[in-house]
Amino acid sequence: MSYISRLELHKLRNISEMGIEPSPSINIIHGDNGSGKTTILEAIYLLGLGKSFRSSRLDTVVQWDQEEAVVFASLGSGTSLGLRKSKRLGHSLKINSIPQRGWLELARLLPLQLLDSGSFQLLEGSPRLRRRFLDWGVFHVEHDFISHWRGSAKCLAQRNLLLKQSRLAPSELQAWDLELSRHGEEVDRARRRYFEAFLPYFHHYLQALLPLPGLEMHYYRGWDESKSLLEALDEARERDRRYGASQVGPQRADIRFRMGRRDAAASLSRGQQKMLVSALKIAQGRFLSDEIGVKGIYLLDDLPAELDASARSLICTLLEEMGSQVFLSCIEPSQLDGSWPGQSIARKFHVEHGKIAASQ
Repeated sequence: MSYISRLELHKLRNISEMGIEPSPSINIIHGDNGSGKTTILEAIYLLGLGKSFRSSRLDTVVQWDQEEAVVFASLGSGTSLGLRKSKRLGHSLKINSIPQRGWLELARLLPLQLLDSGSFQLLEGSPRLRRRFLDWGVFHVEHDFISHWRGSAKCLAQRNLLLKQSRLAPSELQAWDLELSRHGEEVDRARRRYFEAFLPYFHHYLQALLPLPGLEMHYYRGWDESKSLLEALDEARERDRRYGASQVGPQRADIRFRMGRRDAAASLSRGQQKMLVSALKIAQGRFLSDEIGVKGIYLLDDLPAELDASARSLICTLLEEMGSQVFLSCIEPSQLDGSWPGQSIARKFHVEHGKIAASQ
């Protein structure tokens, strides 16, 4: 099981120094707005993914009068993880004190699921968000996927550079088409295998949270189903030249939600959309656990503000049944009274003015 047994923060936003020993199950982090509770969730997210869910600028996570911030975690397995973020020198990432060149291995050690106000854009937002959700799952269960994903991204970048040139060399473009087709077809096959295996999990958890008869979820691969990628690229070549970018390929993949003939986002209320996205996130965590025996970590930022009491209770009950580690922020822990069947096992931490202490 992946869980954090100790978490330390240094010079991160309004938290100067902090160290806690979380429960391997439920952790409730409470405090007033601006106290620093979301920063704790952000620190875990930074460590696992190398980016913030609050800002695209990583330099803002370092305290304004400091040069660097540090996040350190010990896992239940005994593995240690460390991230140092410097305003001038970038970042330094280590696993068991061994420097890492990227986040690949750490992402496998610390599979994170986030539910915050931005997560609920998964339905209404751009296809990029849904591809990211899909690829997170494929990455964790298909170990060859990342090499083909990177290969297709490289080929796509080179192909787009060629398409922008005034004098296009057909032979050079064809060479990149062949490589993009090879990698892109493998990306599509991996995504399709994952999607088809994941779909029953999603329907199971959607039924538990919010039965929606008639809801359908489909995978669109990014080009005509009746054609190979190489054929689709050849057919779209003139259009690609006009736009200066590739219009077909795995970079156009999407997950589409329908209610009858209508887009689901246009048919569902805001509350229904939130429950649907929650079902997606919980189902993905459970699928990961069943496939590779790893329980992910859930970060729930200000859940009481996003969902009503009955919805919170349903989500918390399912998370507790899964046995995943959960970090949940709220203003008052009483907002969650009755949400957790085993609420007595929850570990509570109070944050005030950037300082944290265990609470009852």
